[in-house]
Amino acid sequence: MQSSQHPLERLASRFGVRLTMCRQTHSDQVMERIGKREIVGYGWNGSPCYHDRLDYPMPAIRFREPDPEICALREKETGDWRKLSIDEKKQLYRYSFRKTFAEMKAPTSDWKFSLGAALIAVSIGIWLSQSYAHGIYPEYPETFDEKRRSAQLKRMIALEVNPVTGLASKWDYEKDRWK
Repeated sequence: MQSSQHPLERLASRFGVRLTMCRQTHSDQVMERIGKREIVGYGWNGSPCYHDRLDYPMPAIRFREPDPEICALREKETGDWRKLSIDEKKQLYRYSFRKTFAEMKAPTSDWKFSLGAALIAVSIGIWLSQSYAHGIYPEYPETFDEKRRSAQLKRMIALEVNPVTGLASKWDYEKDRWK
């Protein structure tokens, strides 16, 4: 007959040690991660995390942990909102959210880094290709010289290379010039 004890509990009882086991649940792990911040909704993926997003503007938890000043404002918030000053309203907003919509939509300077990295990559590529062209690849062979190329062309015409559709078909052999 098996006991319902955990194996570590059985081992501890043999040695006369009292063992208290505490299993950590998902809610314990969540509370470790978010601290004392209040969970106020489902969030954009179902987990209690904070992220400013334009497409899902309601995060699952508040941005800041409550402190005595915020608790006093939250108590005052339950009453008439006209009695709250503009600064108090802003402070309540910043308690729940890190950025306003205007701050989220504001342009950032991330494009400068991307452009700089792209230009550096292009300049390295140009530098490598030029160093290969001047230092690694050999010089062109003698057959690329203009005199040699014209001599090769005359030889191909004299041998009537590809007379149907090629080079020789465009040469007039009677007048000794191009058609």
